[in-house]
Amino acid sequence: MIQVRYAGFWRRLGATVLDGLLLLLIVRPVLIAIYGPVYLDSPFWQPVGIWDALLSYALPALAMVLYWRAYQATPGKMVWSVRIVDADTGAPPSMRQLLLRGCGYVLSALPLGLGFLWIGIDRKKQGWHDKLANTMVIR
Repeated sequence: MIQVRYAGFWRRLGATVLDGLLLLLIVRPVLIAIYGPVYLDSPFWQPVGIWDALLSYALPALAMVLYWRAYQATPGKMVWSVRIVDADTGAPPSMRQLLLRGCGYVLSALPLGLGFLWIGIDRKKQGWHDKLANTMVIR
């Protein structure tokens, strides 16, 4: 029997922080160029305009799913040497699973991030989004 090494909360948090920093380095200068000082004065949760909504939310969500599909990981996950797999087979997840997982991020985030914190106490280190999509993150 092959022993599975689950990626724990801190490793996954580190990957998320790296992905966020990468996104910030790419998107923020573009949005400052488009919107100027108005962008800097607005709260981050309130898009300034259509380009802000597209570049801050829609495009990163699409890129995330495409990275998952191509590499089973985002750039941050690759740095931390972790990848997403089907929880039953250990094979790469289907596109359906990846889309469910992406939608599941909203469910994991809504109740004060409890779905993400769940990774820290779950035996298989699965967040709610992983359980919904039947995926897991392994080392």
